[in-house]
Amino acid sequence: MAHPPVCAAPDLSVPDAAHLLRQHGIRRLPVVDGEALVGIVTDRDLRETMPGRVTTLSMWEATTQLAGIRVSDVMRRSVITTTPDADARDVARTLLERRIGGMPVVGERGEVVGMVTVTDLLRDYAGQTQARTQEQTA
Repeated sequence: MAHPPVCAAPDLSVPDAAHLLRQHGIRRLPVVDGEALVGIVTDRDLRETMPGRVTTLSMWEATTQLAGIRVSDVMRRSVITTTPDADARDVARTLLERRIGGMPVVGERGEVVGMVTVTDLLRDYAGQTQARTQEQTA
């Protein structure tokens, strides 16, 4: 899991959220109000908010309008989460069944403590497989 997680406040603008995603090389931002998880926004959610290539708006008008859109306007409020002690197989099964690429890891008090993604699970699996291969050849 990615720890500490990169999170966004509900009042963060869409352009600033997109910048956070690019800056950190991630595709999902848990949205937190204080420490409480209130939603999630993905790179896809943000792309769908952006004006298309063919628009009657000038660049200045489009930028001004986007700056007024907040993460709370485009986030998903129903968030599938997991816990720090969840079994990796159960997490993988949930990601597959729900057809999602990642989910927040939530602690006992409801605070976001990390993000787990398909890439994290693959990295863990590949590391375990490599360790077993090295043990067998030693």
